[in-house]
Amino acid sequence: MEKVFADGFLFKRNEKAPDFVVGSISVKVEEAIAFLKQHNKNGWVNLQVKNSQAGKYYIELDTFEPKAQQQQAPVTQSEPVQADLPF
Repeated sequence: MEKVFADGFLFKRNEKAPDFVVGSISVKVEEAIAFLKQHNKNGWVNLQVKNSQAGKYYIELDTFEPKAQQQQAPVTQSEPVQADLPF
């Protein structure tokens, strides 16, 4: 599947920041709004922050869609098994 980069979003990692700061996201509003409107499903857009082979971070549209779950046949209960227990 082809990568869809998230227009208008930029992630930066600051190695000098404290450990609890993962990074910062900058949003170019007009580009981001257009991207979000184009890719929303039920009012949501899922994005992933990834690390390129060159070591730079980028934001990509998460296109994963779970497969529809198939209806399973109802479980029928069998009769209890009688066992001869020594006690």
